[in-house]
Amino acid sequence: MTAHASSPLLLRAASAAAVAATLLTGGALAQTPQNGGTLTAIVQPEPVTLTSAINTAAPTGFISGNVFDGLVDYGTDLTPRPALAERWEVAPDGLSITFHLRKGVTWHDGHPFTAADVKWTLENVWKTIHPRNQATFGRVTRVETPDDHTVILRLSEPSLAILSSVNSNGAQILPKHLYEGTDILNNPHNLKPVGTGAYVFKEWSKGNHVILERNPNYWDKGKPHIDRIVFKVIPDAAARAAALEKGDVQYAVFSPVPLKDAERLGKLPNLKIETRGYEWISPWLFFDLNVDTPYLKDVRVRHAIAHALDRKAIANVVWYGFAKPAISPVPSTLGAFHDATVPQYEFDPKKAEALLDEAGFKRGADGVRFTLTHDFIPYGDDYKRTGEYLKQALKKVGIEVTIRSQDTAAFTKRVYGDRDFDISSAWFAAFSDPQVGVTRAYWSGWIGKNTPWTNGSGYRSAEVDALIAKAQGLARQEDRIATFKQLQQTVQSDLPSIPLVELKFFTVHAASLKDVVTRGDQIYGSLKDAWFDKAPTN
Repeated sequence: MTAHASSPLLLRAASAAAVAATLLTGGALAQTPQNGGTLTAIVQPEPVTLTSAINTAAPTGFISGNVFDGLVDYGTDLTPRPALAERWEVAPDGLSITFHLRKGVTWHDGHPFTAADVKWTLENVWKTIHPRNQATFGRVTRVETPDDHTVILRLSEPSLAILSSVNSNGAQILPKHLYEGTDILNNPHNLKPVGTGAYVFKEWSKGNHVILERNPNYWDKGKPHIDRIVFKVIPDAAARAAALEKGDVQYAVFSPVPLKDAERLGKLPNLKIETRGYEWISPWLFFDLNVDTPYLKDVRVRHAIAHALDRKAIANVVWYGFAKPAISPVPSTLGAFHDATVPQYEFDPKKAEALLDEAGFKRGADGVRFTLTHDFIPYGDDYKRTGEYLKQALKKVGIEVTIRSQDTAAFTKRVYGDRDFDISSAWFAAFSDPQVGVTRAYWSGWIGKNTPWTNGSGYRSAEVDALIAKAQGLARQEDRIATFKQLQQTVQSDLPSIPLVELKFFTVHAASLKDVVTRGDQIYGSLKDAWFDKAPTN
């Protein structure tokens, strides 16, 4: 699938990328928001739960951020802003963080929101079952609640990553009165969530839609502006594009249409392409190699597979320019932490073949060395196409690949529970600190726990586990940066996962939908600021 720079496909990719890179900020004159209307959005694939505290999958976060508030949200520069916490202080020695909670906030069932909810969630969810927060909050030794509106985190060592992860997605707070003493993972409120956010859960018709309605008692007075949000499940990519074009849908995220269609839709007067609102997540796409399988446990085979892949072709052809080649699991968007000197695996099929020969896997009479199965993340055609590229690329070096598809629930159980796969694909959000989003991919404590979006490769390294533990407790940012760079060097040598591309997601929304992006974590945040200057007719 390698293409020359002058090929029509690459020219279209460059053009589409240019459209995606355009920041559409609206008119120069401030407008007064209008209230009312129903916003129809696309969620794809359908989430398996509606509570990000227990499942951090993107479809869950997209809906859940409207039902729940965080202690903070993040501006477009990723600085924390008050939400459920009106203010906070970090002690000079870094060993405590105090949050002062907003008064008068209630859960959607009318029960008061208090410090007890934060304390209970941290102790019973964030530190125990959350896919990312065991690392983020690992140094919290005690939670004090001197009154209903004050939460003090006591730490054994400083943890600079905490304030990068206390929004409604990174550290979602659950209502203690509905969860205490229950089976948290199977609590019915995971499917019928009760939050403090701008929108109240109304209905989930499986396979069809999720409906949220305006919270009339929301603490941020005058918001939200839109009365109702209907999240429609539309599996077919062409149908999603048609729904947006006709105006039946006004909002869709995470590159919802075929990448080749983005340029055309962006030129329509009734639609906008928006790339803002994804700053907080810093996403990268990778292949997990199951290091417990007979072939992939040999590091030479893992290196060979990396040399067989042309990341530029993946970025420009498979992803139509809505991506850039990745060289590390810490994306370049995390400039201070990113290490550009890590071992790199240039596209070199001959080197790949030599490594496979060296590992003892010679071509057979039919030219095949061995066969692997690939399970792609079931989030749409772009990921399936990435799997098809893998199949073509590895066939050239003598490895046959069988592509297997399934729904999200089956995929996550197969990869993160049963570990019944050879190569899987996934994308993770690095967020604004590698401790929050990257270390989960390499910490051995997650292996086989059936916790989605953690260590899928099965990688076990005492050195890397020690680096992860060390980074959690360092008080000086320069020391943390050095530790994460050492981690990158090690994992890119062992290569249990192959970073492919840094993704450039985009949103498609109706031109009449205003203030759709007001924060750097918008994609997982509330649409409380959004409004229509012309109500949709659907």
